[in-house]
Amino acid sequence: MSKTIAVIGGTGAQGFPIVKRLLAAGPDGSPSPWKVRVLTRDPTHHRAKKLEALGAEILQGSFLDREVIGKLFDGAYGAFVNTDTHTVGAEAETTAAFVIALNIILTNQRQWELANWYKVRHFVWSNLEYTLRTGGYNPRYNVQNHLGKGRFGAFLAAQPAPVDGEGTVWTNFTANVYMEMLNLLMVPEVQPDGTRVFFGPMNEDSAIWLVSQDDMAWWARYIFDNFELTAGQELKIVSGQWTLREIAETFTKVTGIPATYRLLTMDEYFSLWNGKEVPFATGLPVEQGGLSWEDHFRCWWAVRRDNVLKRDMNWIRSVHPGATTLEQWMRDNKYDGTLPQQVRQWLLKGNEDHIGIRRKKLATLDARSF
Repeated sequence: MSKTIAVIGGTGAQGFPIVKRLLAAGPDGSPSPWKVRVLTRDPTHHRAKKLEALGAEILQGSFLDREVIGKLFDGAYGAFVNTDTHTVGAEAETTAAFVIALNIILTNQRQWELANWYKVRHFVWSNLEYTLRTGGYNPRYNVQNHLGKGRFGAFLAAQPAPVDGEGTVWTNFTANVYMEMLNLLMVPEVQPDGTRVFFGPMNEDSAIWLVSQDDMAWWARYIFDNFELTAGQELKIVSGQWTLREIAETFTKVTGIPATYRLLTMDEYFSLWNGKEVPFATGLPVEQGGLSWEDHFRCWWAVRRDNVLKRDMNWIRSVHPGATTLEQWMRDNKYDGTLPQQVRQWLLKGNEDHIGIRRKKLATLDARSF
């Protein structure tokens, strides 16, 4: 008999492929052991409609609504919870003394308590590394979505995980930068002669951990299919790590199109963006204590520039030998280093709120050596 997994964030860039994978048949063609119930604010959204057509149950509401969360968790065996920092920051129920990340903690502790009350057996938290702590509490690494998710991940790690009991057991699903961000924030500049220039506020040896959406979906299914191996564990998942030089070299290898890379300072990089003063959290204006888009991404890039994050690729490949390589991803997606039409409508579903953010031409900067 199929068991139900309740999903928060199921129509987003991460959750959408995960729900599809949970509903998919096994490698041998056998039916999936999982049913999926997806919470969404807009059941008429095309992604919600697609998931419904695949067999997902769609429930309308907000993850901040206790009554709705009760309906979502009721009768569910498992939960995959990916809250949206942009949305949570808009909530007026938390005091101005709390940073936006603490809003997430308070909300998600309530979800954890409700999960226990409704006897959800396996609670999987879509986590991000607590970069402020990993970086020795240096404020340059205070990435807002990492802060909120990472703090709550630390809270979960302090909870019991009774594999042989009846209570709710947690797993931290710690992801990283989507490989698909090469279609958005990290898309290269196209020069007049067609050369693609990959760039960022990085050092020569700075490398970015990336994870493909396919790999995230694989790991989510693996976690639910292997309860005893993953209960009470943090799985730090990635597909691999690449420098800007390696990204450019791989691109040319795959496409035959000339590519190079450019290392910028923080100030040079952010001079390329219009609208960067908008608030990172949609409902928390900068004048009310929120961070701007630029402030957030200065911290985000600093984490990558300084190689703060570490991952165990030997373990990852031992569990998932088919992890996506950058070359494979580029080939499978026919990646040509330009912004796809569908991505022009934004990869991350909530980015309509940041519609004013646009990148200027790289040529506006003085020439630097590659």
